[in-house]
Amino acid sequence: MSATTRLRPRTEHNLSERLAKSAALRDTGHSLRTEDVAKWLEKRTRAHHFTVERIPFAELDGWSFAEGTGNLVHRSGRFFSVEGLSVTSSEGPFHRWEQPTIHQPEAGILGIVAKEFDGVLHFLLQAKLEPGNRNLLQLSPTVQATRSNYLRVHQGARVRYLEHFTEPDRGRILYDVRQSEHGSWFYRKANRNMLVEAVGDVTEHDDFCWLTLGQISELMHRDNVVNMDARTVLACLPVGDRETQALHSDAEFHSWITAERSGHDVVTRLVPLSGIDGWERGEDMLTRSDGRFFRVVAVAVQAGSREVPAWSQPLFEPVGLGVTAFLFRSISGVVHLLVRARAEAGFLDTVELGPTVQCTPGNWDHLDPAQRPPFLEEVLSASPQRINYEAVHSEEGGRFLYAESRYLFVEADETMAPLQAPPGFRWCTPGQLSALTTHGHYVNVQARTLLSCLSTGAVRLGEAV
Repeated sequence: MSATTRLRPRTEHNLSERLAKSAALRDTGHSLRTEDVAKWLEKRTRAHHFTVERIPFAELDGWSFAEGTGNLVHRSGRFFSVEGLSVTSSEGPFHRWEQPTIHQPEAGILGIVAKEFDGVLHFLLQAKLEPGNRNLLQLSPTVQATRSNYLRVHQGARVRYLEHFTEPDRGRILYDVRQSEHGSWFYRKANRNMLVEAVGDVTEHDDFCWLTLGQISELMHRDNVVNMDARTVLACLPVGDRETQALHSDAEFHSWITAERSGHDVVTRLVPLSGIDGWERGEDMLTRSDGRFFRVVAVAVQAGSREVPAWSQPLFEPVGLGVTAFLFRSISGVVHLLVRARAEAGFLDTVELGPTVQCTPGNWDHLDPAQRPPFLEEVLSASPQRINYEAVHSEEGGRFLYAESRYLFVEADETMAPLQAPPGFRWCTPGQLSALTTHGHYVNVQARTLLSCLSTGAVRLGEAV
């Protein structure tokens, strides 16, 4: 090897400082003032024709229930399919069940382009219309596309800005990691979560805007503005100052995760959608016989701003508003989060770390209180003084219809959440949890939404509630 071969730093040593500088600028950025973002989003909504209509399954264009299996599939054999999933779990209160699941083996790209303007790092977000969003349009990553989309299987228009993530000379990678999606609804689904700093000029487009990290943090306090895909990418940013001490060392914390993964028996297998136990298919809906959890529906979409101007597809529609929360407390002056080792049927490695509470309360009302999710009542009954952050955020609008959850940070004390955490739970610092996002399949998508509140600076847990 030549003595003149140029080596590079292993890490971006000044990234934290650049992010802090961007996070400090909350009122205005290169494209917009923060107070004008809502008007800009309204303008982009009016600029495009977009309608979503529920339809019977028989009116789906290109989709059908396959002969023999009854799986809901696309005629191209691509995109995704709705299949049956059989689950056996060693944990209660439910030990065996069957359900529909979204099977989408291909990994998409969720990518944000970053660029400095006047010495301040900005992030390029898209005003993206999705059929499952209650308010249709939300801020999404620069690129949010499945592999079928960006390979143009649908014969649609090219994905704008894709070259910054696929051509090495167009961007400098700040991070690139495969992360899971919703383990309760997807079967082993993952996407590349990417942050790329642009090399050279970036052509601007009316449906995109540059925002500082501080502006994004302000928008994270508003309901249904920053979409799930943008939140999961932002969650991979480092969280503020990394703590030097914690209740459990990193080695102890990782050992606990490994033990939880080794100690859970979750057996899953894909089965034909037709005839799955406890589900009934009608003309326009596939639903549980008791009406709980979620249902599968069909919609027809017209979208002037998308790569394909019109299409139809199935969507999963949850029943009820979810509650997703971290309990946190100061332990010897260091803030800790109470994480839960969650075994979800669709996870690749059985267990990922989730929030303290992650459920739709109505699905558990019929059970004895002892069988309901731990700490749910503590979150639901928390006084306003204990709630550090609360906002309603939607889940992935391209696959789920009106899937929304109240996301919260709730301050706890010893009576609410003891230092000796119950089985399946562990106290960790925000820095310990954030560090795991540099690796795939450790932190679930709901916990990553709450982490994005910390990484953008929308939440500061060290400050008084």
